[in-house]
Amino acid sequence: MRTDLAAYQRDGYLVLPDFLSPADCDALQARAAELVEGFDPGPVRTAFSTRDQGHAKARYFRESGEAIRFFFEEEATDQPAALALNKIGHALHDLDPVFDKISRQPKVAALARDLGLAEPLLLQSMYLFKQPQIGGEVGWHQDATYLHTVPSTVTGLWIALDDADRDNGCLMALRGAHRGPLRQRFHEKDDELITSTLDPAPWPATEPVALEARRGTLVVLHGLLPHASAPNRSDRPRAAYSLHLIDGRAEYSPDNWLQRPDLPLRGF
Repeated sequence: MRTDLAAYQRDGYLVLPDFLSPADCDALQARAAELVEGFDPGPVRTAFSTRDQGHAKARYFRESGEAIRFFFEEEATDQPAALALNKIGHALHDLDPVFDKISRQPKVAALARDLGLAEPLLLQSMYLFKQPQIGGEVGWHQDATYLHTVPSTVTGLWIALDDADRDNGCLMALRGAHRGPLRQRFHEKDDELITSTLDPAPWPATEPVALEARRGTLVVLHGLLPHASAPNRSDRPRAAYSLHLIDGRAEYSPDNWLQRPDLPLRGF
């Protein structure tokens, strides 16, 4: 597989069909189902929302960087967990053997090197459900807002585990807008997680590109690329697996929300 670096540098993303085999997609979905089956939510459900960041106040979320935690859709009511979860995160790649094996296979390591990460470290992983009918919208954002390094090195790897299209909430991107500044930081201040505006400029007035992806497709996202996804109001699921990598040569900002004091970062 040849990595088209010129296209990545121009657009801020790459779409790589058939990157993950059907067997690997099956394995991730089966393992996620097993994890959900063994999950007891108890009386309190922590919902995840990019709209108001209410989850940021919960210790359950703030300590999830070195754990496997379950987060519900805002619109979920009394559905069973398997039909109500927004995502599982954020250390699946280090704490679960199935996710670890697939996340660290040689082709992923080779891609990270091709993208210019000299010392790639696997920072965060998420199994994203995007449930039928209630799958929530993810607003326009840059990944470097949440996972900040100096210089900026965070790189997203998003893998479709179901076919993703406009109807069930595929990724949307502003092509080429990664060449602009970082707009916001989501970080800790005075023991609270807050969002600080660094640059108030609006997103570029460019037509969003729908990154429709068949099952097994990997989408690479530059850390400064504005991207989003619409809610899933269809009757079809849109599961995906997302990894975020950083370069170990960069400084990982000590006020980032995701901290792993007891689980050192590892590469490939």
